[in-house]
Amino acid sequence: MVTGKNNILETVGNTPLIRLQRLSEELNTQVWAKLEAANPGHSAKDRIAHYIIAKAEEEGVLSPGGTIIESTSGNTGRSLAMVAALKGYHCVLFTTTKISKEKKAVLEAYGAEVIMCPKDAKPDDPESYYSRARMLHEETCNSIYVNQYYNEANVEAHYHGTGPEIWQQTGGEITHYVCCVGTGGTISGTAKYLKEQKNSLRVLGVDAVGSVLTKFARTGQLDETEIKPYKLEGVGKNIIPSTVLFEYIDEFIQVQDKPSLLQALKLSREEAIMTGPSGGAALEGVFQYREHFGPQDKVVVLLPDHGISYLSKLYNEKWMKKNGFL
Repeated sequence: MVTGKNNILETVGNTPLIRLQRLSEELNTQVWAKLEAANPGHSAKDRIAHYIIAKAEEEGVLSPGGTIIESTSGNTGRSLAMVAALKGYHCVLFTTTKISKEKKAVLEAYGAEVIMCPKDAKPDDPESYYSRARMLHEETCNSIYVNQYYNEANVEAHYHGTGPEIWQQTGGEITHYVCCVGTGGTISGTAKYLKEQKNSLRVLGVDAVGSVLTKFARTGQLDETEIKPYKLEGVGKNIIPSTVLFEYIDEFIQVQDKPSLLQALKLSREEAIMTGPSGGAALEGVFQYREHFGPQDKVVVLLPDHGISYLSKLYNEKWMKKNGFL
């Protein structure tokens, strides 16, 4: 009897939890990494792509022959392109010139149409990747604009998947959950589930210096003077997504480009795990918060994607030196 999977989407989720031996020893605590690169599309975004499209089909929002549209920095687009390829949908992805060439190549390899937009365009600019995706959706029959920044299903996917997995894998002993904040779905859905099981759990949101999220969390104000360019991908925002549930995030930690990228390099060379810039940022968040961890704590840090998508940047010595990171 064959016991394999019926299709690639059946392998989404149930990613491993791995003890980071050297970091645990260095910080005198127990640090565990939730390895989302083990998903078939190599990122946590597989979870929301699978969940959101299935929900749209169930609700009759998307039918055969339809079009999936999204504004994305790469990983969500990759996951949506994978789902679209399997199910026969047309996929149009609006992204910015900030993404790595590997990410763009992968999107096209799945058959997606990729449209580049200026990375510095403000959200309400007609040329921003948000605006152009929205306009195409309005013009296209039988289409869905995933709009991950304001889609409740983004949070639901992690509430029903990532959260229960971490709770089961730690036997309920988790004391801290550390995750980058971008669209907010990963940290919010997971944190909501975990806090329902254990209210004493501390949730630490990692944000980029140059993002508006941290100041908004602390003051309730969207301060555009906080917006500054940074190299990290998948971390921080210049808008306030409704999918960031601030009430479930106990503390925000802002991280710089250089130490975050170096944390990712260190992980690959000490733990043999390749993660992307956002994974490095999450590890830098753990490192910055180290004085608050005790020897008996169980710290779970979510590593959102695989480093293979950043060979021309993070894992390219020439690029790192050119940008002053080495």
